[in-house]
Amino acid sequence: MKSEEVSALNLPISVQEVLGQAEQQLARHPKLLRMFKQCFPNTLETTTRLMDDGTAFVFTGDIPAMWLRDSSAQVRPYIPLAASDPELSRIIEGLVKRQVRCILIDPYANAFNEAANNNRYEDDLTELETPSPWVWERKYEIDSLCYPIQISYLYWKHTGSVAVFDSVYREAMHRIVRLWRTEQHHFEQSPYRFTRATKLKTETLRNRGLGMPVNYTGMTWSGFRPSDDACTFGYLIPANMFACVVLGYMAEIAESVFKDSALQAEALELREEIDHGIRTYGIYRHPVYGEIYAYETDGFGNYNLMDDANVPSLLSIPYLGYSSKDDPVYLNTRRFLFSKDNPYYYEGSHAKGIGSPHTPPQYVWHISLIMQALTSADSGEIAEVVRTLIDTDGDTGFMHEGFDVNNPAAFTRSWFAWANTLFGELILTLMKEGRIGEVLPS
Repeated sequence: MKSEEVSALNLPISVQEVLGQAEQQLARHPKLLRMFKQCFPNTLETTTRLMDDGTAFVFTGDIPAMWLRDSSAQVRPYIPLAASDPELSRIIEGLVKRQVRCILIDPYANAFNEAANNNRYEDDLTELETPSPWVWERKYEIDSLCYPIQISYLYWKHTGSVAVFDSVYREAMHRIVRLWRTEQHHFEQSPYRFTRATKLKTETLRNRGLGMPVNYTGMTWSGFRPSDDACTFGYLIPANMFACVVLGYMAEIAESVFKDSALQAEALELREEIDHGIRTYGIYRHPVYGEIYAYETDGFGNYNLMDDANVPSLLSIPYLGYSSKDDPVYLNTRRFLFSKDNPYYYEGSHAKGIGSPHTPPQYVWHISLIMQALTSADSGEIAEVVRTLIDTDGDTGFMHEGFDVNNPAAFTRSWFAWANTLFGELILTLMKEGRIGEVLPS
């Protein structure tokens, strides 16, 4: 299958226009301007391939595979520009078409190859005797199925186009609902198994590939987190919140586009069951912070109180659309997240924020810092985060995965397109709101 990479010489017109606007609005902040001009188009310039079958392949950067999560997050900031830009529409529509095909190939897989070449991260043991040659990795993560629905819905709302909602998309939605229903009863009904020959316990599932036992809650089970690390307990709360949101999107698409009342009803019923599970089993009554959302639970009364930098996260709840920024339980949770009671909150001489067990201790993630600003209602907090982002690029002009809070020159992943594009989304949001001068006074 032939492909064409989007190069810096033919960026979509709307993206070029945004970069021109930045020249005006960020002129008094030369380093920020340079970072924005490098980061905002990074996905389009370096990780996007237009395929000759009308689809688009968007890989993650320094890894050649396409994650359903990362590829969606990488194009999300471009969606508002697509209504007036056929080139961007071609990319986004092509990506969604490819994503839904991937879901139908293997809905439990999280990352896929550009071609059916049998490339994969590891030769893992699953219930499949022969994995699909299209699959790079088969870690089951709820959010992998959420993200394509999210971006297709947002694309529809911004452009009015229903081009991606074809019979293949409809079949993928039915497949997602069936899978989430199955995983409400993981131990009783699920075929999914995953083990990896490794000494890293975060890279494999315990209990012969089933994961630790869970009780029925109405939520749907996940083997792995958005970090690709194994869940401690199988009900990952922020991922279930994301599922609630996109099931609402799915119901609206089923009603308005497909006229599929059965799918609409099924999506709404499943959303209610998952949401009831979150509110019944996912809230922990903390002696210091009050009612907060747990990161994970097993439905037996065990809770994992933490957050991870990857999205969906507890920090990102308003960004996902599950609740507002002023929701009392979210605000309580946010206070917990930015405290030393969160085992992955770090403070150092150059930064403070949320990291991940996926990276070394004392490493904060740029994604979590950006999400902190995107979900904040406090201008002072946003200003502090933006200054931190500018000061912790390791003199590269790009965002990274994690970096040492005491030495930003020590970082992981020099080419991480998701973090770069998300940084672009934050700065573009501030530009649109006319808040650059407020956040970074001259």
